[in-house]
Amino acid sequence: MRSLSRSLAPAAALALCAGLTACGSSGKSGDDKPRAVGPARTAPASPSASPSLSAAPTLPAGPGGAMPVFSHGARDGRKRVALTFDADMTSDQGPRAARGERFDNPGLIATLRTLKVPATVFMTGRWAEQYPDEARSIGADPLFEVANHSYSHHAFTTPCYGLPTVPRGTARADVERAFAAFRTAGVEHVVPYFRFPGGCHDDATLREMGPAKVTAVQWDVISGDAFAKQAQPVAAQVLSQVKPGSVVVMHCTRSAAPTTEDAVKKIVPELRARGYEFVRVSDLVGAGPS
Repeated sequence: MRSLSRSLAPAAALALCAGLTACGSSGKSGDDKPRAVGPARTAPASPSASPSLSAAPTLPAGPGGAMPVFSHGARDGRKRVALTFDADMTSDQGPRAARGERFDNPGLIATLRTLKVPATVFMTGRWAEQYPDEARSIGADPLFEVANHSYSHHAFTTPCYGLPTVPRGTARADVERAFAAFRTAGVEHVVPYFRFPGGCHDDATLREMGPAKVTAVQWDVISGDAFAKQAQPVAAQVLSQVKPGSVVVMHCTRSAAPTTEDAVKKIVPELRARGYEFVRVSDLVGAGPS
């Protein structure tokens, strides 16, 4: 399984974004400093639109008050791993949903409940608007915590896998609009964490996002579930990379990640057999620095 998963890693990195956003084949993430361009996509929202966030640990601000970034938990030998699921829906995909395309995955959520696996769901505001009953159900379940994945699922820097781009100066408004969508849907247990679409960010965006007082959450394990045709390679990808404190990125979007539920059914018993405990991101953040 290790040799198979290594051979899949480059494709999985691109599929992480491309599978759920109709992305192109190029992009940057991390600390590159490209200038954002593109049409305005996100309506302004007041910071007061945020719901009351559940008590959860956050990291201290970075230099100049920049948003802090968390990628994995402490490498202290404790076998703890956080499965995270991006509930992706871009702001312009309503017509596709109206035609019957499913951006949710109730079977996956049911499997996590059956297996009693805690998880963190990074939800876009547009997803919460499309599936308010499911969003409320996830937020009300003590197994889960709901984090912010933007409202629009547009990129916060460019290039970013071909995504449309949130213009400079509107990043925080897009995030606050997602929090407002959660409040409107009645979502509980919303934690002060944010995941950049495509993982793409730069120093300017982190500084702009600093006043939001949330922690950006990346990952150290890419599952490769986006557009995957079979569950076994996805499971192999995850099982070969997980370390104590890992954050695994997967997806809760049936149309673009149809094998995730079956992959979870393979991943969970194997990691438990290896002595791993499943936790939420807040548990890893609260355990101390990585």
